[in-house]
Amino acid sequence: MTGAFHSFVVLADMRTGSNFLEANLNALEGVTCHGEAFNPHFIGYPNKDDILGVSQHVRDSDPMQVLTAIRSQPGVLGGFRYFHDHDPRVLDCILDDPRIAKIVLTRNPLDSYVSLKIARSTGQWKLTNVARRKDAKAEFDGAEFGAYVEAVQEFQVTILNRLQRSGQTAFYIAYEDLQDLDVMNGLAAWLGTPARLEALDESLKRQNPAPVVSKVSNPEEMMEAVAGLDRFNLTRTPNFEPRRGPAVPGYVAGVVTPILYMPIKCGVEADVTRWIGALDKVEPDGLISGMSQKQLRQWRKHNPAHRSFTVVRHPLARAHSIFCRSILSTGADSLGQIRKTLRRRFDLQIPATEPDDTYTRDDHRAAFEQFLLFLKANLAGQTAIRVDARWASQTQVIAGFAELGSPDLIIRDHEMADDLPWLARKLGRLSPGPVPRVAADRPYSLQDIYDAKLESLSRSIYARDYMTLGFGDWA
Repeated sequence: MTGAFHSFVVLADMRTGSNFLEANLNALEGVTCHGEAFNPHFIGYPNKDDILGVSQHVRDSDPMQVLTAIRSQPGVLGGFRYFHDHDPRVLDCILDDPRIAKIVLTRNPLDSYVSLKIARSTGQWKLTNVARRKDAKAEFDGAEFGAYVEAVQEFQVTILNRLQRSGQTAFYIAYEDLQDLDVMNGLAAWLGTPARLEALDESLKRQNPAPVVSKVSNPEEMMEAVAGLDRFNLTRTPNFEPRRGPAVPGYVAGVVTPILYMPIKCGVEADVTRWIGALDKVEPDGLISGMSQKQLRQWRKHNPAHRSFTVVRHPLARAHSIFCRSILSTGADSLGQIRKTLRRRFDLQIPATEPDDTYTRDDHRAAFEQFLLFLKANLAGQTAIRVDARWASQTQVIAGFAELGSPDLIIRDHEMADDLPWLARKLGRLSPGPVPRVAADRPYSLQDIYDAKLESLSRSIYARDYMTLGFGDWA
């Protein structure tokens, strides 16, 4: 087939009208849709043995053979329907190939959910004769519907993001548009085929045309559950932070004890590393660190009973510790260039050198508030300064860990004295040493300057950390 596309895919889900769309596509001369080519339970259609000579057995062993067969039909624009629970091995290939036309079919998820429940109850998935219509009412299940919506939305977001990143566009069509002849012919034009429909397919009938509230046995429960959904995602916490990788070179592993520390920069890293060294009676620099991803996999392979952990800290306490160690101070942990830029461009009122006796508690309170305002702008992508790992949100860092495996245990810094020895005993170290106490911030502690305004500002910056990791007010 010549033209911009060599094949097409209908990205949809069950009960969205995909059968009707396929029937109209197949009515176009030179266009053939081969059903659910990658349904794990059958190939194309139930009771069908193959697609273009490729059997289900062969497809399950090598799904690319089906893709090759469909796009290689001489003089035909071939395609198929793909749902979120179909063979995931081909999704990357489908989405990454700009010559596979993407038709994205959507429907109100409540309508499709109820339709799906009725079809499963009656066993009637297509209707060609209204006289044979089977009637039933669905029982709405709030938890089941929530999971259904989440799966559909995740699939749609995946499609959208992948097409955006590769510079592709899709033909979006809603369930209601399927009855519009002009829209269907617009789809034909977009696909690059000269054929047009004179009328829409009449063989398939809408199975459940009544309002959705009349199609369920418990409409009050359904309406209550749907009312609790945030349709416009008003409560979502926006996240403009760049994605973070797993940062494997920073991991610290025991040389004898199968323990792996995945640090989040929060001011306790040196203390925790010394404690791990004491377990194996080695200095901190004798522990395993600076690993590559390959070396990490080897360490895990050779330590099958390993346990991994990270330590999180209250967002306000963490920000204050960062401010004291890396911004206010000019010592070894100082971010010198960023410090200068904050003083020059963001009017951060801190001394040019180490603070002395003239630097008062009120000065410290005001400067820390200024720093928090900078963090708010920085994490929102409103500054030219990079989002440093020292103040990146802890949830974002943990999400980066997940690329190679999430930590088994997330420990709060104020609970390290109990949780770390417990973990050591689980790994066979029955008499672990005491966990060092986190050093106090200097020249002033957070307790010296804490107030409700600082807490509120911290919550506005690190809302995801507060919510996801369960932090309350610091005081």
